[in-house]
Amino acid sequence: MKLGIAWRLGLALAAVGVLAAGLTGYYGYSASRQLLVAAAEERLLTATRVLVRQLAVGLDNTARDVLLFAEHPMAARLLARSDPALLARSEVNSALLFQRMLATHPEYYQMRLIAAADHGLERLRVDRDNAGVLRVAEDDLQEKGHYPYVFETLALPPGAVYVSRAVINHEVGAHAGLEKPSLQVAAPVRSADGQVLGVMVINVDLDRLFDQLAADLPPGLQLYLSNGAGEFLIHPDRSKAFAFDRGQSALLQDSFPAAEALVKQQPGLPGQLVTSVEAGVDGAAQVAAFVRQPIAGLRSEEEFILGLSEPLELVLKESEHLGAVSLRIVLAFSALALLLAALLARALSRPIAQIVLAVQRFASGRQEPGVLPLERDDEIGVLARSIDHMQQQIGAQFDSLELKQRELDHLASHDSLTGLANRRVLLERLDHALAHAKRNGSRLAMLFIDLDNFKEINDTLGHAAGDAVLRTLSQRLRLLVREVDTVARMGGDEFVILLDHADDPEAITAVAEKVLESLVQPVLYGGAELVAGASIGVSRYPENGSNATELIAAADHAMYRAKSSGRQRAMFSESDVG
Repeated sequence: MKLGIAWRLGLALAAVGVLAAGLTGYYGYSASRQLLVAAAEERLLTATRVLVRQLAVGLDNTARDVLLFAEHPMAARLLARSDPALLARSEVNSALLFQRMLATHPEYYQMRLIAAADHGLERLRVDRDNAGVLRVAEDDLQEKGHYPYVFETLALPPGAVYVSRAVINHEVGAHAGLEKPSLQVAAPVRSADGQVLGVMVINVDLDRLFDQLAADLPPGLQLYLSNGAGEFLIHPDRSKAFAFDRGQSALLQDSFPAAEALVKQQPGLPGQLVTSVEAGVDGAAQVAAFVRQPIAGLRSEEEFILGLSEPLELVLKESEHLGAVSLRIVLAFSALALLLAALLARALSRPIAQIVLAVQRFASGRQEPGVLPLERDDEIGVLARSIDHMQQQIGAQFDSLELKQRELDHLASHDSLTGLANRRVLLERLDHALAHAKRNGSRLAMLFIDLDNFKEINDTLGHAAGDAVLRTLSQRLRLLVREVDTVARMGGDEFVILLDHADDPEAITAVAEKVLESLVQPVLYGGAELVAGASIGVSRYPENGSNATELIAAADHAMYRAKSSGRQRAMFSESDVG
């Protein structure tokens, strides 16, 4: 029996409809997988850049701390040892400063002043051990002149900072840092006439620094860090981290061959790499991103390559739901084509073309994905709405990725506990404010705030109480200043308020008094009233400094004078760059 033209047309249209539905579903499913992989690559690269910035900011903060102590007059007096009357007082004050710095920065485990003379004899050393922070007795001080962080730092010009290689510390006498991943950051100490007297050294516990990097990573991401030669410093398989210290070989370019281009590139040039076909620690396919970042502005023995990877299976997990949706669409449309092809041959041609065009435009990433026949009440409308739903799902995934990226950007610029601007943002705004003030002849002021009784609260009631006090006092500080002013947390219990257009000393004094009055008010916690109080040091531009370092140092010095004068008060800096 021969079929009539209507049946043959109907069957032909049904076959075409089934084929079109299958191709549309497959094309949409394949495109969604490609988009998910591309989005994961971009997300990983963005997250890697943020982590690189965090690592650079951490090292830069340490370098600033080293310079702050190296350029302090007490360091030169201790190393020169020319005035016995001031020597003992300087040793006590410096030791207290070192101890406070170690208490504020848990990643620091040792601070030392080392003389250029006497074979690099340590003049002052404060260590961290299991019992806490302690000053090493004079009889236990050692000669360190044969270590690179001493003799290479002594040869540096003024203001330069030396950063050692990341290694396992085998140096005897390192207390908490012995046999741990370590980094030495050092700067030369000079006398007033420019003579090199010695070096200031801070030893950094890289385990704590690495833990900070990995703390906020989403589940499923794996963190890698290597030096410029590709030797792993961080690896999900801990046996491969610092393998070179054990005489073994575990290289980035062996695990991720495509990363060899980053390892071999010319030192000093930043680079980045994204790959989607490499194998990770378990041999599974990975999406990975790596960034090579030189340490800008520091005299470093090596560079770092930081990377993140995510299993490809996890990246494509969302596509399983999209595949099921696509399959249902194909089956529904195929049934529709078989049943109604003869009656709807002409009616089907236009909406199918619209759907295919819309899917193709969406898969190609165009801003206007095309018009879908959503208003139809038949199966074609169901298909169009399903595709529209699929597009909305993919769009929602992109919105979620953008939200995560904004969260990462916020994390890089704000303190995670208080929500205030962090040190990096403060320094950026301070540089902008100084540039504006220099152009317009205006003034600005900086209030360096240190809580008086925070350590007692933290030690007595625990970190939870301390965190509650910091959050409450941070909110009070934020409400006391104008929108043009900046409130930032420097770390620990130290805060800075940057007042723009601060021309009137009386107005600055009034702000300081408001801050003192606000911070001394009790904080309710667990039914108790916790009173912190604060000491404030004030520096002004241009009276007390012409750059960020000078203003911060002047305010910090004034704050210590306020503390030594009885606390709960504000003092203006007595320094004058003019």
